[in-house]
Amino acid sequence: MNDFSLYVARDSGLHKLHPLTKGIYVLFVLVAGFTLPGPWTSYFVVAFGILPLAAWGKVLGIHLRSVWRVTWPFALSVLLIQGLFWGHGEDLVSLGPLALKKEGVAFAFISIGRILLVMSSFILFSLTTRPDMLMISLKQAGFPGSIAYIFVTTLQIIPRFQSRAQTVLDAQRSRGLETEGNLLVRSRALVPLVVPLVLGSLVDVEERAIAIEARAFNSNHKETSVVEIPDSLLQKRIRAVLTAGAALLVVAGFAWRLLS
Repeated sequence: MNDFSLYVARDSGLHKLHPLTKGIYVLFVLVAGFTLPGPWTSYFVVAFGILPLAAWGKVLGIHLRSVWRVTWPFALSVLLIQGLFWGHGEDLVSLGPLALKKEGVAFAFISIGRILLVMSSFILFSLTTRPDMLMISLKQAGFPGSIAYIFVTTLQIIPRFQSRAQTVLDAQRSRGLETEGNLLVRSRALVPLVVPLVLGSLVDVEERAIAIEARAFNSNHKETSVVEIPDSLLQKRIRAVLTAGAALLVVAGFAWRLLS
């Protein structure tokens, strides 16, 4: 894993798959998790559609830790907000004037499952797919260079943001800024940390825009690459089946909701 990518090099069958095959599979599991009926569908898809692939790719431990770090703040906030402010319903636990509602907690767990599905699928894709190989494969598939660049850099937002935040934190600490202690001390350190982080992110956006122009992504000429990613007929057929399956799931989901 490097500063600007979640990719972890492993000698596994999942890593050797074509990037588009993994991308289409991520799309398929997301569609399945959001369209299939049932409150626990997202958890089922994660357990049987994501975690076995993480184990196959030899990144299960890293995958679980990464998903936990990203997901738990959202999960906790959704649980508290939906559980405490659901309105009318059966009380599960009373906390003074507030109470966790059974219906709110049930809805929160459904929402958490969907958040978990999105995070786990994209993190697995990022852990097992090199960004440069993904960009090349997208361009070879006919995507415009600018679109491929934006898509790849979107996957790098989290590691880039984390790296920049750590750099700002180390720089401010070297200047004598206190970042550890009670709540008041940490609150005072918030502005000196956030302002450089936000300004640095704005500068990064400008640099990316310049990079798009410098790499001639807006040119009408066909680009060439010294790297050719092998793509087997079997994987092409698998991608076609997954794409068709995702489309059928969307149609079936709409039909089920209309008839129910």
